Amino acid sequence: MTNSESVRIAENVGEQPPWWRWGPYLSERSWGTVREDYSPNGDAWRYLPHDLARSKAYRWGEDGLAGICDRYQLLVFALGLWNGRDPILKERAFGLDMWEGNHGEDVKDYYFYLDNTPTHSYMRYLYKYPQGEYPYQELIRENQRRAGSGAEFELLDTGIFKDNRYFDVEVEYAKVSPDDICIRISAHNHGPDAAPLHILPQLWFRNTWAWSEPRGPIPTIRLLKKAGAYTCLLADSSELPPLPGLLFPYQLGKRYLYADGDCTPLFTNNETHSQRVYGSHATNPSPYVKDAFHRHIINGETCVNPAQTGTKSCLHYRLDIPAGESVQLTLRLTPTAMQQPFADIGRVFSQRRAEADTFYEALHPPKATLEERRVQRQALAGLLWSKQVYLFDVHQWLHGDLPNSPPPASRKKIRNQHWEHLNSMRVLLMPDKWEYPWFAAWDLAIASVPMALVDPAFAKNQLWLMLFEQFQHPNGQLPAYEWDFSDLNPPVHAWAVWRVYNMEKRLHNKTDRNFLETCFHKLLINFTWWTNKVDNHGNNVFEGGFLGLDNIAVVDRSQALPQGEVLEQSDATGWMAMFCLNMMRMALELAGENKAYEGLATKFLQHYVYIGAAMKQMGGRDYQLWDETDGFFYDVLRHPDDSFDKFRVRSLVGLIPLFAVERLEEGWLKPFPSFSANLNWFLANRNHFTQFSCHYLNQGQQSTYLLSVPNQQQIKRLLARVFDQDEFLSQFGMRSLSKVHAGQPFKYGASEVRYEPAEAESKLKGGNSNWRGPVWFPAGFLMIEALRKLDRALGPTFVLDVVLDDNPYPVAMTLGALARELANRMIRLFVPDAQGHRPIYGADPCFRQDPYWRDHILFHEYFHAETGKGLGASHQTWTALVAALIDEWRR
Repeated sequence: MTNSESVRIAENVGEQPPWWRWGPYLSERSWGTVREDYSPNGDAWRYLPHDLARSKAYRWGEDGLAGICDRYQLLVFALGLWNGRDPILKERAFGLDMWEGNHGEDVKDYYFYLDNTPTHSYMRYLYKYPQGEYPYQELIRENQRRAGSGAEFELLDTGIFKDNRYFDVEVEYAKVSPDDICIRISAHNHGPDAAPLHILPQLWFRNTWAWSEPRGPIPTIRLLKKAGAYTCLLADSSELPPLPGLLFPYQLGKRYLYADGDCTPLFTNNETHSQRVYGSHATNPSPYVKDAFHRHIINGETCVNPAQTGTKSCLHYRLDIPAGESVQLTLRLTPTAMQQPFADIGRVFSQRRAEADTFYEALHPPKATLEERRVQRQALAGLLWSKQVYLFDVHQWLHGDLPNSPPPASRKKIRNQHWEHLNSMRVLLMPDKWEYPWFAAWDLAIASVPMALVDPAFAKNQLWLMLFEQFQHPNGQLPAYEWDFSDLNPPVHAWAVWRVYNMEKRLHNKTDRNFLETCFHKLLINFTWWTNKVDNHGNNVFEGGFLGLDNIAVVDRSQALPQGEVLEQSDATGWMAMFCLNMMRMALELAGENKAYEGLATKFLQHYVYIGAAMKQMGGRDYQLWDETDGFFYDVLRHPDDSFDKFRVRSLVGLIPLFAVERLEEGWLKPFPSFSANLNWFLANRNHFTQFSCHYLNQGQQSTYLLSVPNQQQIKRLLARVFDQDEFLSQFGMRSLSKVHAGQPFKYGASEVRYEPAEAESKLKGGNSNWRGPVWFPAGFLMIEALRKLDRALGPTFVLDVVLDDNPYPVAMTLGALARELANRMIRLFVPDAQGHRPIYGADPCFRQDPYWRDHILFHEYFHAETGKGLGASHQTWTALVAALIDEWRR
């Protein structure tokens, strides 16, 4: 694939890759995050709510609409808007916190990541801005009234978009070079009448100076020129010392922002409005503070700096846009002083957009439909927009910046006190830059897979960073997420490393053994931590805890049980079996050049076998995780007296053991004599273990061992439930809980698990706990992968009789055909049906029918199992897995 964008990708190497110096690294939300929480009780949402975000200078990172910044976020550009009616200047997306939302935190604004390239040479973002007064209080009141029942009350439900009274505000970026960025802001009035719109492109410095005594050096932004055809602002940080904490000097120097048209430059400082945030007794550090533009434009206050200098600036355009018409503003952010900054800007936009078209045209698989290509491109655009500079030094956060003003001592006992080594100045892939504007280890690992389609280098970088010393704990644990780095996410990192390595080999004919080997070494430490931490009794049955599946169990798996009981988990044990096999495959790959790795391959094979045996015989106890009567894996609650309760909940928990599957072919093992000899010895002398998870297949002249926790009969019984439409099979993928539990909820004490196909009314892990029915992309994707591996091992004679859709008669299908069926159902979520409606948008008439809404695709966190409607976070990066499904099933 040789085109202009692929050439830029090839050039984008080194310690500071040039095309990554600027990008969409700005968060959609910094308020309500752990990083900005300095409260005595750890209540991050209430310490810094949306209403104070415009007034308080952030400590650890900025936020904004359609924003970009440099690699270390010294300088930020983003959009401000006002429609003449809102009580708040629109500088950031609004949403409800976990106390206000009907089902926890939830963004309410509508914005879409329409396009992006791996080098960010071309980017496009759309925001739908209502012309009426924004209904902040109505959204809060109605969602609180619903009290966790029924659907979320959304912005469209308020009627604010009635009669199309809104603006489409589109922001485009096109790079002339790595540091020279053209910007185009377009606003279209969809309403029936002319309407006012204030557009405020903003340029500001992140506050890096207020966190020391005495204060650090302060950069400046000033008006350089306002005459003739354009206005020019100069952002100057050339007098600042290099940014501390890096292994190389980093300075931004001077940046010029050119803007065409008639605008008024305004200036203030990115300083906290202390009297508003802390009370009238407080003293503002400057007479010109962060919320000055809001107060000046909306309230008419005289609070901007008349000297036309500061650390925060904007260009105020007052517009009146006729019905059905558009306006367009052009700007340029560049390190070079120019006489004619807009001379070639139209050509630059046309060229970069055409290059983006060419890049994606080469990437799309040949059998993808036009709609599937649209879905794939927007999924990857959303993934690329979801990069964020994640700035966080846990030690400094815990102990505070200013010796004379330390944070409350209680904070050191609330969260993350064991993670003082964690120090990030990295660009990381967020799960969702509004809903979850912090990395989560398993979200990041999963999202690295679709990222490898467009940018394997960035995907590999993300996977390595979680294993880097400033993230991975000295004991080997990977940090979960900032609310509790010590919590447990499913151990999918090894799977993602192995998958991305092979994707790059397949797509680009590149074998990056250095990446594989360096990750493998750190994963060894991580594996040891898992076995020591969550296999407390040394019987190879794991008590993993939370493991990302929130409320899927009948008890809260993150909390210690009251009487000392232990929950022996099928999913934790299945994940660890999969971890073993991933490590075995990596070790064998590395053994192709270094035979020392054969011993490690043997070690992981044997550990896998012990786990498989333990799931079946539990170290001689009179119970198993496998239930022969039901043909399913269940969790077991073991009491201190060794009595037990089996939790007969048919959920993903019991399907995850299927994900641990590999095959060993006799011919393929010939280059590994030591591993082969150890395997044969183990089979001959430890058959009482290997019989449970190492299955010999005689396929003509080729002997194969299927490594699978369930045997062939058990595979059929499990998959019969997966492809039963009354159990796990939805029109749109695989349910996370069997539909059987709609009429047969599982009860234990005062708790119960009931099938809930959409947002759950049961609340664990905050408000967003929704694993009791909805379709989740990571689970479906891993099931498809398991089916493909099983199909290659078991061959075309291994079939399952399934009843699909309205056909009353069962059809015999291979496992490969079942994998394709599941993939097609998941892709179907995003593609218009026979009536032209995308299932992800449910019954909403605006998204179903309006040509200005229906082709803008959101990638939700999870999906209603019966209707396909997208739910939860609306820009979830792991749902970009649909791009990988299209790539792999449309070739």
